[in-house]
This record gives sequence, C-alpha cells and structure tokens, in this order.
Amino acid sequence: MGTLVGHVAPGAGFMLIGLWHLFSHIKLHALNPTSYTAPTWFPTSKFKYLELLLIMAASIASISMELFIGPNRHQPFDPDGTIPSNHLHNFEHSSISLTFLLYAAFALLLDRIPTPSKRPLTQLLGSIAFAQQLLLFHLHSADHNGPEGQYHLMLQLLIFLSFSTTLMGIPMPKSFLLSFVRSLTIFFQGLWLIVMGFMLWTPGLIPKGCFINDEDGHQVVRCNDHQSLHRAVSLVNILFSWFVVGVTVFGIAFYLGLVKLYGEKVRYFALGNEEEEDTDKENDDVESQKIVGKPMSFIPVGKNFSPLDIER
Repeated sequence: MGTLVGHVAPGAGFMLIGLWHLFSHIKLHALNPTSYTAPTWFPTSKFKYLELLLIMAASIASISMELFIGPNRHQPFDPDGTIPSNHLHNFEHSSISLTFLLYAAFALLLDRIPTPSKRPLTQLLGSIAFAQQLLLFHLHSADHNGPEGQYHLMLQLLIFLSFSTTLMGIPMPKSFLLSFVRSLTIFFQGLWLIVMGFMLWTPGLIPKGCFINDEDGHQVVRCNDHQSLHRAVSLVNILFSWFVVGVTVFGIAFYLGLVKLYGEKVRYFALGNEEEEDTDKENDDVESQKIVGKPMSFIPVGKNFSPLDIER
C-alpha cells in the first residue's frame, strides 16, 4: 500500500462504496421519510449481491497484492519462514482487507439464511471491520513521524467516524443522519487515500524542504530540518480542512438534488391536491349558503330554490 497505486486503488473503492451508499440512503429516505430503516448494504436491480461481491473481489485483490504480488520473490516470508521487518506493513494492510472480506462474505450468508438478527449482526460485522482498520492504522509499523504520519492521523479521524456511526446504527436503524454521516465519511476516506497517494509519491507535490527517500525498499517523505517538517505538517492540516469544507458542500448539495428529484414531487403533489379539494369544498359551501341563505344540511339534495320561489 506504500505506493501511489497502493493508495489510489483502495481509495477509489472506498469512494465508490461511499457514493453508492450516500445515493441509496438519500433516495430511500426521500421516498419513505416516515418508514425509513437503514440497511447495511444495498442490492442492485439486476444482480442483488453485486455490492458485496465487489467488496469481496477488491479485498481478495488487495490481499494478493500485499502478500504475493508486491513483495520481492512474490511471497512475504523470509527463507526461514519468518516475517521480515520490511513486510510487516504488508501483513497489516492485508489484515484490514481480510476483515472487509469476512464482512461481505458473512453479510451475503446472513441474507441467504433468514435470521431474526440479520440486520444488527451485519451492522456489527461492518463496525468490526472499521475497528480493525482503525486499530492497525493507529498501531502501524511504518514510520509515520513526518508528513505521512499527519496524513494517516487525519485518515484515522475519518475511520473513527465511520466506525462510531456504524456501531451507533445498530440500536438506531431509523436514524437517517447516522447513515448520511457514515456514507459521507466512507466517501471521504477514499478521497483522502487518493490525495495521500498523489501528495506523498509525486515529486512535484512534495513540500519545500522535503524529499522522497528510499528506506528498506519503501519510499518515504523526509524533511531537511524541523522548520520544513513543521511547514509540511501544517500544509497537511490546511489541506484536510479544505477537503472538509468541500466534502460538506458536496454532501449537502447531493442531498438537496436527490430530495428534489425523488422526494418533493411526490409529497407536494399530494399536499396540493388535498388543499385544492378543501378549497373547492369551502367554495361550494359558501356559494350554497349565498343562494339559500341557510346551511347545506338543511337543503334537500337535487332541488334548487331561488329567492322568488321562496317568497311564493
């Protein structure tokens, strides 16, 4: 994962899943605002388990890349069967992918075998996957003291939000806000991973006073002095704050657009028809009372009287 492609590829996966969930939760809530219950995953119209199978395929590809394709000699162990120090991060990244693989596999199995606790158990599996991701990024074996460490610190904040909202969704399945925040943070995770890949492994984007250094077969960003390091870390903080603003604007605009597309037309037509019917009834009552001069309940149905008839 310590390469540009190693960050962009999983980042694109998280972005797609987050965007899919964001779209699906907003659409479901707009169509059913009173009876909304958040599912853990969303079936597609043509193939029900497409989302889960894509997660499984991406996780298997990530594990294969980390353990059997990326390392030298195409296997992660030393000749004596031990794990070398420069491959520790490969096992950490593959363990994260393994947890997401188990989540998707068990989610599919729980859907195929109907159980009364299907939804909360699937939600629990999702929270365990995020907890594993947070734990291994927090206790990462790689040296993250420089700008790379600051990028990972911001990533851990996003993972914590995904984990906490997923866990809180077990007792509160009808909370749209939890589903909205969770989907947006998953999307943000993917976006931030892509940003990390370009900012840490593109020489032209390295901050002034810092450089890419090859250490034990891995390229890491180092800075010449403390002032350059402090500037690089501050730039990461500023960049993250800008992305917070941008993702927030995107999330609210995306919500407003989908609500206008799926929600307002249905609700406002219903309210408009009811109001028109009520207005017509009130107008009929007023006109009838003007003609007869008495309440409608006292007028025989099917007979019309004019003031001249009444005098006669």
